[in-house]
Amino acid sequence: MHAVLNAALPIFALILAGFLSGRTALFGPAAADSLNRFAIYLALPALMFGAMAKITPDQVAQVGFAAAFAGGIAAAFAVAFLLGLRRSLRAAQACIEGLDAGYSNVGFMGIPLCLLVFGPASLPAAVIATLFTACVLFLFAIVVIELDLQKGAGSGTARKVVRALLRNPLLIAPLAGLAVGLTGTAVPGPVERFAALLGGAASPCALVCIGLFLAQERVVFSDIRPMAVLVVLKLVLQPAVTALLVYHVFAVPDLWARAAVLLSALPIGSGPFTLAKLYGLEAGVTSGAILLSHLASVVTVSLLVAWLA
Repeated sequence: MHAVLNAALPIFALILAGFLSGRTALFGPAAADSLNRFAIYLALPALMFGAMAKITPDQVAQVGFAAAFAGGIAAAFAVAFLLGLRRSLRAAQACIEGLDAGYSNVGFMGIPLCLLVFGPASLPAAVIATLFTACVLFLFAIVVIELDLQKGAGSGTARKVVRALLRNPLLIAPLAGLAVGLTGTAVPGPVERFAALLGGAASPCALVCIGLFLAQERVVFSDIRPMAVLVVLKLVLQPAVTALLVYHVFAVPDLWARAAVLLSALPIGSGPFTLAKLYGLEAGVTSGAILLSHLASVVTVSLLVAWLA
């Protein structure tokens, strides 16, 4: 539990800082929107580019790990998405809830936790999990949302979707980083440092924004049930499916298998909230689910760490 608290307490502190800033009117709604736009258009693309630029062919070759981790994400996403549609949510909003159920906080919490539990040998697994979560899953969600939002645009729907995607920095940045990483192109030192400095602000800004949102918007009691469902899908279903795949379906080295299960069991990251705010979608359920999942993960992830370690 000590390792989990070390990873989780800074997250709670950042959300609390945002909450107190909102309650004391230090930051108003306009400041929250500006901070969120900074995370979306500058910090998060820089983080994605930096992560993808470091990918190597050897890391891509861990097919079993990638398939198992992606399978856990897909199962949680699909269940949450279908449950959202059953509640008569539009596809874009249901996609945000699917993202909630499958988006682990791998970058901000998973990498330090893996280093604490498994040591430096687990770092490549954490990096690949970060790429799948923050890039592949994120990009898939953007495509689904754009398709839903643009479907009433008439005969030019496909063209408008493609145009919107090509203008989206959250799509351009990781694809550019992937091209750099797989071709082995060396990133100039100043560019790498620039991306690292700017990308380092992404998670803190997003977490402070969540706190500001919680301070300015009251969580509706009727939303507690969907929040709880998303937390169960994230903390229980996703790691269960991942464990089934790494231990009974794919041939995965032991360390990679344990890392996959732990990384899939992490609470919800800030990405879904950021995307919901970008597209003007309802973010109350998402912000509440992020907070609840981190609270619950202190217990669930601690038990998992005790078993895996």
